[in-house]
Amino acid sequence: MDRLNYHHLLYFHTVVREGGVERAARKLHLAQPTVSGQLRQLEEALGEKLFQREGRRLVLTEVGRLVQHYADGIFALGQELTDTLQRRPTGQPLRLTVGITDGVPKLVAYRLLEPALRLPEPVRLVVREEGHESLLAELALHHLDVVLSDAPSGSSVRVKVFDHLLGETPLSWFAAPRLAARLRPRFPRSLEGAPVLLPPLGTALRRALDTWFEAQSVHPRVVAELDDSALANVMAQEGLGIFPAPEVIAAEMRRQHGVVSLGRVKGVAQRFHAITVERRLQHPAVAALTSAARRELFA
Repeated sequence: MDRLNYHHLLYFHTVVREGGVERAARKLHLAQPTVSGQLRQLEEALGEKLFQREGRRLVLTEVGRLVQHYADGIFALGQELTDTLQRRPTGQPLRLTVGITDGVPKLVAYRLLEPALRLPEPVRLVVREEGHESLLAELALHHLDVVLSDAPSGSSVRVKVFDHLLGETPLSWFAAPRLAARLRPRFPRSLEGAPVLLPPLGTALRRALDTWFEAQSVHPRVVAELDDSALANVMAQEGLGIFPAPEVIAAEMRRQHGVVSLGRVKGVAQRFHAITVERRLQHPAVAALTSAARRELFA
């Protein structure tokens, strides 16, 4: 093989990512036989089989997995080149596309993003809020510059991403003033049967809180399970229950939502991460928000 046909490699890469020839053909706006033919030509050029069929599924061979590893790197570098060129000064605002997972409180998200908007050059911010896995998939496709999350990337991501720990903060329970005044004298024993607003089951934060309840030997009454911190704020403000939130935004919680701190969730902290496809941060706005988070927010 004298030269690698990168069009063939792109079709192979897309088939793997999309999970089959039919989906890849739709993604590439090509006929399915065209994509299949390009895969055969790549296999002929490499002298190796890249797929084997298991029932109706195409499964990568050992050589196919090796080729996919290199294809990930090749196209990631190509995207990085494009992104770098797009970020050069052109008189247009610098575009920053951010994914924010459900577990990041809105006030924390704002505090994380605000330094990027204070850069000397104008920034156009685009924010998407979805689940952790969905946003990481978008990041892998280079549709996002960074994902802000309260959990690391984990091992289920098929492409290499990098976790940049921004910091951690203790948690406190917050409640409307009247409810807090009633529960504060015997805290945390007063939480027995008390109304609580909790993150959904299965999240790392929920598991940590359930463990804390067990350690305190208290059994609160779960009023709602919410992955929307803004809704939890409103419900708490109306006196419907207490809820946990990072202490770094305690002042904003009091000022904006009229809730007060009831007591600390000792031994439980919430970590926040910036997840990118780059080990070294290239985007100036991403670099700015990560630096400010470590230096100011979580110092």
